[in-house]
Amino acid sequence: MVAVVGGGQLARMMAPPAAELGVHLRVLVEDPATAAAQVVVDAPVGAASDEAAIRELVAPADGRPPADVLTFEHEHVPNALLADLVDGGTPVRPGPGALVQAQDKIVMRRRLTDLGVPCPRWAALPTEPPAARSALEAFLGEAPGGEAVVKTARGGYDGKGVRVVTAAAEVDDWVAAHVAGGPELLVEEKVPFTRELAVLVARRPSGEVRTWPVVESIQRDGVCAEVVAPAPGLDPELAERARQVAVQVAEGLDVTGVLAVEMFEVPGEGGRSEVLVNELAMRPHNSGHWTIDGATTSQFEQHLRAVLDLPLGATTPTARWTVMANVLGSALDNLTDALPQVGARFPEARVNLYGKGIRPGRKLGHVNVSGDDLDEVRRRARGAAALLRGEEIEES
Repeated sequence: MVAVVGGGQLARMMAPPAAELGVHLRVLVEDPATAAAQVVVDAPVGAASDEAAIRELVAPADGRPPADVLTFEHEHVPNALLADLVDGGTPVRPGPGALVQAQDKIVMRRRLTDLGVPCPRWAALPTEPPAARSALEAFLGEAPGGEAVVKTARGGYDGKGVRVVTAAAEVDDWVAAHVAGGPELLVEEKVPFTRELAVLVARRPSGEVRTWPVVESIQRDGVCAEVVAPAPGLDPELAERARQVAVQVAEGLDVTGVLAVEMFEVPGEGGRSEVLVNELAMRPHNSGHWTIDGATTSQFEQHLRAVLDLPLGATTPTARWTVMANVLGSALDNLTDALPQVGARFPEARVNLYGKGIRPGRKLGHVNVSGDDLDEVRRRARGAAALLRGEEIEES
């Protein structure tokens, strides 16, 4: 039995492969109407910050079987509690020592730097406002174009907790919030990247590691809008370098389960590109949704295999190209109203809706399309996603 903290779409998408493998899922959901609660039978309600709820998830007081392993669909879980569970004999995967790297960007940057992993130039900002302003001004003075990226060390996601700044005063409110008990801040160089890449790695406790092909991730307004697998036009040597870096991170941080390593492709010396690690996610990730339909083993099945220490599945692509298009917000009252039109116009499109309430920019679902012609695959994935957003598209 696998216990999962978090009731969003990632836990929801673990349910089909769990059923196929005969694995029982017990998911701690924030509300009975969450995405996962709609499809998982064993879905107790509780907050991820609630120690009693997590302990009950792992070992129910009513005599139901305890979990074989505890895992997550997000990183916002008290690390001290996880360490205590490990000390009490509960397997927690990824473990608290690894998970903290995805919870705190300063901890992550320090550890990656120690491991020799290529990262953007960065610095933690001091706690006191005058010192923080002085340090940020000095960093901006050395930054190309006088721009830098300031991030909150904890709590940021999908573009939140990230600001591109040209003056220290632009984050005075964040500095004040930190003094009042908010998250620490760090500053990074604004990388002149060519594009964003991602590598998904699966690693199990016994050490077996598998990776999927490197993908290109296309962002709009700080949110992933599209993923192309494999990344088109990527030099094979750079693809292997990216894969090696991702494995280095997984092994160096002792990650178990699925790890997403988001990277920048940047110009290097002699006209050759290099990669810099941007962010980490120690769970299934938006950049891997294409694997549900485009790879022999999906990231969700692989995550279950990995945390249970089962042999990992093949990661071979099942088509030359797969494009995943996110459905971000919709003008429709119900996304399912678009299914007849999507099915008629794009019968090869694989639609995955998350059962979430509609609001602007929210991740409501995704569409996967696979095929041999990248331009056509991309056009059809985008078209199907547009219909689900309630948009009119041209006949073809």
